[in-house]
Amino acid sequence: MNLRFSQEIKSLLQRLTEQQLTLGQILAETSERGFSLVIALLVLPFLLPMPPGLTGPFGGACLLLSVQMVLGRRSPWLPRRIARYKFPRPFAQLLLQNLQRLTKILEKIARPRLKKIANNPLTWRINGLCISWLAILLISPIPFTNPIPTVGILLLAVATIEADGLLICISYVITTLITLLFGFIGYALWLAPSLLPSIFRVA
Repeated sequence: MNLRFSQEIKSLLQRLTEQQLTLGQILAETSERGFSLVIALLVLPFLLPMPPGLTGPFGGACLLLSVQMVLGRRSPWLPRRIARYKFPRPFAQLLLQNLQRLTKILEKIARPRLKKIANNPLTWRINGLCISWLAILLISPIPFTNPIPTVGILLLAVATIEADGLLICISYVITTLITLLFGFIGYALWLAPSLLPSIFRVA
């Protein structure tokens, strides 16, 4: 089964390797689907080692788009400065090369299901809220955790495009688990300074 998501994101990446489209141009062409497509495009790099300095801009743009979903917007908007951003061709080529592995996984788990849930306007807002929260976790200063919220964001983006209500519900559970995991990591980091002296005394 060929997913709309895999077809559209592959076509988009192939175009980006041929010509440097801006994020604004991509949004203009994809309309409502642009929310999920551009969000996926922005977070896909976080599954790979990221060049320094891109976490904030990419995560911030993802957060801005997802907040618009929470507000019920169906036409995405980005500030001019962000909308003018162009993906470097080598970067797009690298993403394209690694996309096939991701697509194989998604084709096994995503398909149109529970469309009443998937197409409910409230679901659109809740999806945006979950993506917003995961984007905040994505740009948090906790090291080596970027791929964790990225997985949750990608699942929500794919489920939204594929109208997969079941995967949307599963993504909500995954979002909750990711939140608990980050809470545990944050608590452990908060305790670490007070625990270090006692650890060294024992040693």
